[in-house]
Amino acid sequence: MPLMFFLKLYARFAGLTALVLILCVALFVGVNAVRAQFWQERFPEPLMRWLQSDPAPAQRYHWLTTLYDFRVSGPEQLGLSPVTRERLGYDQVVAEKSTLGHRVLVAAADGRVLQLRFDEPYRDVAEAVALIVRWHLAAVSAEERPDLIAQMTKALDVRIRPVDDAGLLPSVDVLDRVVQSGLVFFRNGRDEAGHILMQLNDGELFRVDFAPPLNPWAWPVVLLLVVVIGGVLAVALFLGLREVDSNLRKVESVAIRIARGEMGARVETGTGTLVSRLAASFNGMAEHIQRLVQVQREMIHAVSHELRTPVARIRFGVQMLEDCDDQERLRKQLEGIDGDIQELDELIDEILTYARLEQGGPVFSLQEASVTGLVRQVVEEQQLIRPHLKISADIESSAERWAMADVEPRYIHRAIQNLVGNAGRYAAGRVVVHCQIDEDNCRIDVEDDGPGVPEEDWEKVFTAFARLDDSRTRTSGGYGLGLSIVRRILYWHGGQAFVGRSEALGGARFSLVWPRKKPVDAIV
Repeated sequence: MPLMFFLKLYARFAGLTALVLILCVALFVGVNAVRAQFWQERFPEPLMRWLQSDPAPAQRYHWLTTLYDFRVSGPEQLGLSPVTRERLGYDQVVAEKSTLGHRVLVAAADGRVLQLRFDEPYRDVAEAVALIVRWHLAAVSAEERPDLIAQMTKALDVRIRPVDDAGLLPSVDVLDRVVQSGLVFFRNGRDEAGHILMQLNDGELFRVDFAPPLNPWAWPVVLLLVVVIGGVLAVALFLGLREVDSNLRKVESVAIRIARGEMGARVETGTGTLVSRLAASFNGMAEHIQRLVQVQREMIHAVSHELRTPVARIRFGVQMLEDCDDQERLRKQLEGIDGDIQELDELIDEILTYARLEQGGPVFSLQEASVTGLVRQVVEEQQLIRPHLKISADIESSAERWAMADVEPRYIHRAIQNLVGNAGRYAAGRVVVHCQIDEDNCRIDVEDDGPGVPEEDWEKVFTAFARLDDSRTRTSGGYGLGLSIVRRILYWHGGQAFVGRSEALGGARFSLVWPRKKPVDAIV
């Protein structure tokens, strides 16, 4: 049961973890897909607005046609979708991805559409912007360049700086390449942002810095994932605590009902509840309490009945003493009263022993003792008490090897003595005590040649204050507690006591079976 409980708990935890991971992956992919689409349109937008504002961009920047398939065409020539046409009608920059690469579109002033195609959107857009900046800077004098740089910096959303500081110089490799090609794209290794180093015809170097590319692990995305994971775990924790609270309220309501006297109230123990083990333990406790209350009621009723007879005899004997003048009769009356008092004392001792065993058991001090030695001791004692009977011990030869067992010798002695004493009261002439012990268990069978116990009463004989209506009557002595005490002694030893029919002698056979070795911490 605990293994299945933890397996189910781990399965729920694994399922919840998998669900959270799937949700996070789907959210991460979805959010970054939207961000990527937005970035693909936002990053080239300054370039497209610059071209849109030029009355003749194809003639002014003719090299864009060769490098990036720059064209100005009608919407019908580009095969645009209705959604793209509608967005262009709202003067939006549209980025589309196809098998031919990325293309960026924007509506021109005359109703036509400007198109640029890129293989690597970030690098290609950066190089296209740098080519336009270099074209314009090369077309003006050195005195006019600062104003032009300020204008283009704002319009193209870049940072343009002349390389007049050693801190702006890239590696030697980049400098060698810019001398050969005039324009080089590079990253400085400290961040993901791209840079362009370009050289004009007069030899002056300029550096163009661009915003960094799309970072899928930007802090807003990470914060969103953390919030989602925290929210899902919070909801799962809330639902779990609510279920636990609901189950605990059920236990609380049953406890209140038991406190009001409804001893039959029980908690429903569903296999899927988180506190099913608590509910099962609570029900076990409630059943034990109900049984103790029932035993207490039966004991009070039985004790009152058992005490009535000796008390009545003592009262009658005291009354007889008042009118008794004969010393011999007086002595007999006193002996009778003393016998009744001794009977009360024995009854009280039996009741206390039964109550102590029934209401939680004594603190057993288990120790290694010889079970065969206890059997022989009981047989010898009972043979002296009942010389008219033949009481013998039948101990198997293999039992001596395993005779040492973990027992409470005083209580095991009492259990065996009780069974042999009962057998002696009802036997016709013979009682046999069989002892079988192996590596794991101890078994003692007490058989007699008396009338036996009817099968329908086999369980009844172990009930407190129970007496049978046939040969085992009040006249044979006892108070009906002996067998109940025997069963409780075996219970606290982890064993059982039961009755059957003796095949060899024809009478009753009472059996005691318990584990030979038992951990000390198992007795609580």
